[in-house]
Amino acid sequence: MQSLTRLLNSALTLQPPQRAVSAALALQQMRTKTKVVEKPRPGAGQQFRRIVHFPEEYTVSPLKITHLAGRDPVSGRMVAKGIGGGIKQQYRWVKWVRDGPGEGAPQEELVVEILRDGCRTAKVALVAVGDELKYILATENMKAGDVLKTSRVIPRIPVRPNEGDAYPLGALPVGTRIHCLEKNPGQQCHLIHAAGTFGTILRKFDDKVVVQLPSKREFAFDRICMATVGRLSNPEHNKEHVGSAQRMREMGNRPRSGLWKRKEGKHGRKIRRLPPMTTIAPPPTAKQEAIQLTLNL
Repeated sequence: MQSLTRLLNSALTLQPPQRAVSAALALQQMRTKTKVVEKPRPGAGQQFRRIVHFPEEYTVSPLKITHLAGRDPVSGRMVAKGIGGGIKQQYRWVKWVRDGPGEGAPQEELVVEILRDGCRTAKVALVAVGDELKYILATENMKAGDVLKTSRVIPRIPVRPNEGDAYPLGALPVGTRIHCLEKNPGQQCHLIHAAGTFGTILRKFDDKVVVQLPSKREFAFDRICMATVGRLSNPEHNKEHVGSAQRMREMGNRPRSGLWKRKEGKHGRKIRRLPPMTTIAPPPTAKQEAIQLTLNL
């Protein structure tokens, strides 16, 4: 702004014809200048579709959201293209931790209602535990009135679970379909959330349980990691027919560029061998601060 003022002041000292040319040149020079803004790169687990306003305490009331339409919330610059518009949705806060007693009989939970959440592909279930209400992801055949069981006990003989029950991996028999799996003991169940997906328990060795994820990759988890039994609801989600451009806009997707490109060799199918089994390592421990002791004599 100071450079523009300086150029305009210098232009005022010239003759009228030269003054007009100099002022136009000054404005043209400033018009081409842009402000350099640092914006994040898309990906790395960060979405630019919405911001959910979480309260301090857990609640089953629908939460308000702010649509980002693919823009960075700090700078307002476009980061992810193809996002924008859509029907206004309300976010239901799913409680990812399925905690139960460490000994004795399992905890019983009653399914009150099955709901559809517009911010996720799978349906959610409103569950009552004592005097508490919470949301969990619904399984394929779950319905209102079902009684679920949750326990952290690992018996000598594997249990016979029903859909929606939550047990440690070590308590479930081989071949069980699971979802909402903990990566490390005590963490939130943030694996296998998409509609119609499930993982399969393949085998057990030492204190590890090998699980095949929906990507067909095999991972070895700790036997005390919690998991929910069953396949997730809404299995026909990937077969839904959009049918029109207006329906795509209602889903919150903007139109593509429309540029047609002939497929090349990189678009061909590549049949590769799956990578070997991966053992999930424990999370890194926090560094402890060094304590300096002084002795005053």
